[in-house]
Amino acid sequence: MTSQHQNTPSSEQIRRAPKVLLHDHLDGGLRPGTIVELARDAGYSGLPETDPDKLGIWFREAADSGSLERYLETFAHTCAVMQTRAALVRVAAECAEDLAADGVVYAEVRYAPEQHLEAGLSLEEVVEAVNEGFRAGERRAKEDGNRIRVGALLTAMRHAARALEIAELANRYRDAGVVGFDIAGAEAGFPPTRHLDAFEYLKRENNHFTIHAGEAFGLPSIWQALQWCGADRLGHGVRIIDDIQVREDGSVKLGRLASYVRDKRIPLELCPSSNLQTGAASSYADHPIGLLRRLHFRATVNTDNRLMSGTSMSREFEHLVDAFGYTLDDMAWFSVNAMKSAFIPFDERLAMINDVIKPGYAELKSEWLFKQTTSTSSSAASEE
Repeated sequence: MTSQHQNTPSSEQIRRAPKVLLHDHLDGGLRPGTIVELARDAGYSGLPETDPDKLGIWFREAADSGSLERYLETFAHTCAVMQTRAALVRVAAECAEDLAADGVVYAEVRYAPEQHLEAGLSLEEVVEAVNEGFRAGERRAKEDGNRIRVGALLTAMRHAARALEIAELANRYRDAGVVGFDIAGAEAGFPPTRHLDAFEYLKRENNHFTIHAGEAFGLPSIWQALQWCGADRLGHGVRIIDDIQVREDGSVKLGRLASYVRDKRIPLELCPSSNLQTGAASSYADHPIGLLRRLHFRATVNTDNRLMSGTSMSREFEHLVDAFGYTLDDMAWFSVNAMKSAFIPFDERLAMINDVIKPGYAELKSEWLFKQTTSTSSSAASEE
């Protein structure tokens, strides 16, 4: 049996593997059945379907348009049912449970507090409700035999003017479940430099932030996010591929921005399925993650919006295993990359890597040996 066969993971092993998720939107991961129930409770009649199965299909098809703007429109329905404390607690708890059941051991889940104020909640009440839900979900997951730790990222919308206010909110709750800050929304026409006051504030406070960049708009948004705003991570960052030249003989030449991103070990929050939907990549096999992995960029694998993409961390890795022949070693590499890039303290990241992630993959990699031993023993017994 070759090393390739020993390490190639089955679907069941992919699910059990300890995974780390850095880019997941709370309002993009609701269970369809929960949306239907919350809409009924809130008197929201705007859903295109009220059957959970049909609604789940509708979200995936509506998001599968090749347009980031059209993709973002689907969030009107999920945000509409996330306007009360009870709804936010429920959605956050189910998010933690669903991720844990999929083998995610650490997740940073982002949401925009300003999008959940229509029923009278304050920004602080939104944050506290979501944090309460995450803690409840962690407890329930543990009861089911799954361990997960969830940190919140507070997102400001790049077309709005509340970035500094949300950054200050993230800083106030940084020791109470919030691990960092983000900006999101349509990139074209709304550069991150519009929110420099928020980023300067966070840097003065020694706080962490990521910026959605290099998904739909390309290299200028990556350059601005890094060199003007000082982002710790790039949300997506997939268009860094535009600064990498692959010659006919297979050799590779990196431009100055791509070299900077690789040299500085700037994490890329890559989301393969979402990138296909928004037109940032044409297929899994053609997704830049293959080249970025080969060139040893700080690449990570993420879900973005599990509902809209009909995905999970396990499904993302299944696609990559099929497309690139990735092994358990590759999965471990991506998972360690992500954990190194998390916004929690260094000693806690190191403990997760050494005590959870590496042992988890080592156990999975050893399973082939015991299966082989069992098979060999069975064959010997049948020959006697």
